[in-house]
Amino acid sequence: VKVSGARTRLSTFLAGAFLMVLCIVFGPVVSDIPMAALVAVMVMVCFATFDWHSVAPGTLKRMPAGEITVMAVTVACVVATHNLAVGVVTGSVTAMVIFAKRVARMADVTAVTDPDGGQVVYAVTGQLFFASANELVGRFDYAGDPDRVVIDLSAAHIWDASTVAALDAIEHRYAQRGKTVEITGLNGPSAALHHTLTGELTPAS
Repeated sequence: VKVSGARTRLSTFLAGAFLMVLCIVFGPVVSDIPMAALVAVMVMVCFATFDWHSVAPGTLKRMPAGEITVMAVTVACVVATHNLAVGVVTGSVTAMVIFAKRVARMADVTAVTDPDGGQVVYAVTGQLFFASANELVGRFDYAGDPDRVVIDLSAAHIWDASTVAALDAIEHRYAQRGKTVEITGLNGPSAALHHTLTGELTPAS
C-alpha cells in the first residue's frame, strides 16, 4: 500500500478487503502458488514497508530506554517463539509496566506546616494508582506531625482501590497516634470512588 503511493486509511482497508477476498474466494488458486514465491513476496513487502530509520544508531541514541526495551522484548519473543501474537502481547505488557512506573514517579507530596504549628497540609499532586500507592504511605511524618493533618488532593486523581486502601492506612497510622486526618479537594470521580471503598478494603481491627 505504501509503495503504491497510497495516502489515506481507505487504502489500508481496501488492501485488507482484497486480501480477504483473495484467501476466501480464490483459496484453491492461492494454494497452487509455491511457498517459496509467497515467502519472497512477504520478504519484499517487509523490506519495503519497514521504517529503517527507526533502528538507525542515531535514532536509538535519542529514543527513551523504555521504548527500546519494548522493541527488543517484542522482537526477541517473536524470534524465540515464532509466534507474532506472543511477541505483540509480551511487548504490550512490557509497555504497560514501563508506563505505570513512569507515571508513578510523577506523584509528589509537599508538606506545609501552619505558623502556629497546630496543623500541617500535605499537597498531593499526580496520578494515584497501584504503582504509586505504596510510595504514598511512606511520604508522611506520622510521629512528627501536629495533631491535625490535612491531605489536599485537589491536584491529584484517584484511579483504583489500592489508592483508597493507602489513604485508609495513612488515616489509621495517624489515628493510632491520636491525630485527626481530613482529606480535601477530591474531584467528582475520585470522591465517588473514595466514598464507596473507604473502610471496606482492610479488616476491622
